Amino acid sequence: MRHAPSAAKRSASAVYVTLAAQLAAMTALVIFDQVRGRRLAAEIVTLGGDARAPGAEAVVGAVTLFAVLMMLAVGTLAASASAYLTWLVRARRANKGASPSGPVMAAWLLPGVNLIAPVMLVDQVWKGARPPYDRRGRWLALVATWWASWLTALALVMVRLPLRGSSGELTGLSGLELGVTAVAALLCACTVREVTRVQTAPSRLHHLTPAPMIS
Repeated sequence: MRHAPSAAKRSASAVYVTLAAQLAAMTALVIFDQVRGRRLAAEIVTLGGDARAPGAEAVVGAVTLFAVLMMLAVGTLAASASAYLTWLVRARRANKGASPSGPVMAAWLLPGVNLIAPVMLVDQVWKGARPPYDRRGRWLALVATWWASWLTALALVMVRLPLRGSSGELTGLSGLELGVTAVAALLCACTVREVTRVQTAPSRLHHLTPAPMIS
């Protein structure tokens, strides 16, 4: 039990760091798309995808930078998802002991189920940590706002981006998608912090520590 609080905090810190990296990568991609994206997309269309066409060398640097930014965006998204799922699995085990990771993966990966199950799972973890009763209302407001912002960001990516991408832009990302994603990431970090704070509270750790045997 002595090492449990530090392990929980390290797991939460990994979520904070990867979320920050994801936002930084997305911000760089949005800036590039707004400054250079439309013009670059038009140039690529003009070249017809032929790397040997006249003027192709002039866009090599921009295309390379775009590819790097895309890889960073995808890589940091994968890292933040992995860090979050790892944290959630460990948070459930902190409440229930040897808790399987299957329900966590199913809640986030199964289509349809992942629209409601993840937020219910996080709420169960919070309740399982036995927090003070008077924090329930504040917690529900936080977790509901986080999930609403996450679903909004998801809807923007799934519905709005394909429409904008067809108008001659590279990604279709704008400040709107970035802003909503930033809000969702911040609130996600707040839910992680709240659960971790409750689970590592001195009063709870004292309650979980076995009492010494008296001979």
